[in-house]
Amino acid sequence: MPEAVLEAGVPEARARTRRWEPGYVLDVRALITPLRRGKGDPTCRVEEDGTVWRVCSTPAGPATTRLHRVGTEIVADAWGDGAEWVLDGLPALLGADDDDSEFVGHHPLVADARKRLPGLRLGSCGAVWDQLFAAILEQKVTGTEAHRSWRELCWRFGTAAPGPAPKGMRVPPTPRETKAIPDWEWHRAGVDSARRRAILGCATVAHRLERAVELRGVEGRSLLRKVPGIGVWTAAEVAQRAWGDPDAVSVGDFHIPSTVGWALVGRKLDDAGMLEVLACYAPQRQRAVRYIEASGFRRPRFGPRYSPRDFREF
Repeated sequence: MPEAVLEAGVPEARARTRRWEPGYVLDVRALITPLRRGKGDPTCRVEEDGTVWRVCSTPAGPATTRLHRVGTEIVADAWGDGAEWVLDGLPALLGADDDDSEFVGHHPLVADARKRLPGLRLGSCGAVWDQLFAAILEQKVTGTEAHRSWRELCWRFGTAAPGPAPKGMRVPPTPRETKAIPDWEWHRAGVDSARRRAILGCATVAHRLERAVELRGVEGRSLLRKVPGIGVWTAAEVAQRAWGDPDAVSVGDFHIPSTVGWALVGRKLDDAGMLEVLACYAPQRQRAVRYIEASGFRRPRFGPRYSPRDFREF
C-alpha cells in the first residue's frame, strides 16, 4: 500500500493532516459522490476547484474532513474528536482496499466504461450509522423527497461541523439525538411513520450494527436486515458505502433494473431479470452497475416522471 505521512495540522485550528500517495488513477469526486445526498447535502460539499468537504459521525466522535489534491498526493485535513479515525480510514475511503483485478466486462458498454474510467473505484467510509439513516429516508420515495428530509433533520437535530467547515455544514444526528426527536418533528421533516420506525429501531441497536463493516458481504448485509424495516435494498445501499461491497446490488430500486436492462440487453427488466443478466459478474455485480451508471448511458423514457409527495401535508 502507498506510504502515508501523518503530521501536525494547523495549530490554531487543531487540525490533523495526512498526505497520501494513491499509486493508482483516482477520481476523488466519483468516489465521494455516492456519499453525497443531493447538491444541498449539509454533510458533503464539493467546491469548484475539486476540494471536498465531508462531515460524518465516527466511533470516536464527529469529524470534518477536507480533501484536496497536491501534485500526485491527496492531502486530508481533519478536525473534531473523530479526526484521527477518519485519517486512518482515508485510503479505504478512496478505494485502496478495492480489488477489481478479476473483474471482466462481459458486455461492450461495461468494458468500454471500465476502459474510459480507470479512476472509478469502490470506496469504504467504514461506518454504518450515517449511511443507514440516509438510506432509510430514501425508501420508496423520490430522491428529492429523501434529500429534503435529510437536510432538514441534519440542520435541526445534528450539530455544527467541527473545524472551519463551510457555512451550513452539519454532523448528522447521532443515534441518541435521533431517539430524542419528537414525533411531530418527523412529520415536519416529511418522514412517514414506517421510515421513522425503521430509523428509531436502528438507533436503538446502532452500536451492534457497526459490526456489519467487519463481517462484510452477505453476513454484513444480513446483520443489517435483522432490524424490522431494513430490507435487501437498504442493506445493499449501506454496504456499497460502508464497506465498498462490490456485489451488493440494490434489488427493489425504482430505476436500476430498467437502466441495467436497457443498457445491457436493450429492453426493460424487473429485479429477477436484472439479476439474471448480472449473474456473469458475480461476485462483483454492483461494480458492473456502477460502470453502467457512470458510462453516461440513459434509458429511454416513455412517460411522465414519478411526482414527489410531501408527507407534511398528510
